[in-house]
Amino acid sequence: MSFTWFVGARYLQARQKQAFISLITLLATAGIAVGVMALIVVIAVMTGFESELQNRILGIESHVLVMRYGETVADIDKTVQAIESVEGVQSATPFIYTQVMLRSPHGISGAVLKALDPSRPGPPVFVSKTKSIGDSLKDAAPDERAGKAPGLIVGKVTAEKLKVAVGDPIYLISPLGKGSTANRMPTVKRFSVAGVFETGMNEYDDAMSFVRLDVAQRLLQMPAQASGIEVRVTNIYQARKIADEIVARLGFPFWARDWMQMNRNLFSMLRLQKTVMFIILTLIVLVAAFNIASALIMMVMEKTRDIAILKTMGATNRHIRRIFVFRGLAIGCVGTIIGGLLGFVLCAVLKRYPFIKLPGDVYFLTTLPVSLQPLDVLAIGLCTVIICFLATLYPAASASALDPVDGIRYG
Repeated sequence: MSFTWFVGARYLQARQKQAFISLITLLATAGIAVGVMALIVVIAVMTGFESELQNRILGIESHVLVMRYGETVADIDKTVQAIESVEGVQSATPFIYTQVMLRSPHGISGAVLKALDPSRPGPPVFVSKTKSIGDSLKDAAPDERAGKAPGLIVGKVTAEKLKVAVGDPIYLISPLGKGSTANRMPTVKRFSVAGVFETGMNEYDDAMSFVRLDVAQRLLQMPAQASGIEVRVTNIYQARKIADEIVARLGFPFWARDWMQMNRNLFSMLRLQKTVMFIILTLIVLVAAFNIASALIMMVMEKTRDIAILKTMGATNRHIRRIFVFRGLAIGCVGTIIGGLLGFVLCAVLKRYPFIKLPGDVYFLTTLPVSLQPLDVLAIGLCTVIICFLATLYPAASASALDPVDGIRYG
């Protein structure tokens, strides 16, 4: 161990002549620990919120949306084959997207109707323990001979509003009815509830409904047509590149948007909130760093005679600076470690026991998500140590500038 580290370690172990200095040191360590713990927990919650929101959105929406300017997709099979030939595309599914009204004997509610081809992969959202939306649509085909109405899959919130369950009748009212544009009358079609899905996001559970593509084509008078093509890719972070390749392959008038573009405002808001919370909570660490500086300044005043003796024995200004920087960093590192451990424990408790409930219509989620990322923890620890290091510079410089003659005379 070098001379400076040896003396710094002795100063850490030695008792202070003034108990007030020890109290400030303890408060500084506790302040660093609290700040680091708060940073870890809040950043973990913000990261978990972003990750959970992303997973749920991608569970119900496509990675890439392909449509035509001002018109529907007519040659569905040819378009799907061209899209699936692009490298990185996992599946391509035609869909119809329109707004409708749903009516039951207990009420009426607006909905966004999405029609999918049950023979192709559907969204990975389950309506039961064993059936996804795509599997349920396969069993939702109408049977006119048996008097079986086509099946409709609704969200949990919509089902609660209309007070319907699986097997109950429900009526779909579409404004795109029969007749000319001037004399068009709404179309009313009887359906049967084939399933109730729950994504955990109130925005989808209250608005989305699913039906078979062939049923929607007959209902909306769109034979062999689709509103667009939903594309799922193997790597979601390559979605923008794949979307550009799809447009280049299909040509005008096709256009494509990836999931990041469709939800840009939402994820930008989350990242901004995460950054702001990091800055605000870093102020806790900054206040604790001032306590470290105060403790070191008072220690310099107490150790004036010791510093003078060390200088007369040959210690340089650099040695003296290192001694006090070592002490300040030691306080900061101890506080960082304690705060990190407390943060890990609290995050584990919040993840294991999600006792904090959130209103789904406000926060999209119903429980508090937690996702602790190693890079976030590393950034928090590094920022804390840097702040503590900066707090030691002035006291260390003051100690190194002490005149040994004055130190011995007045120490």
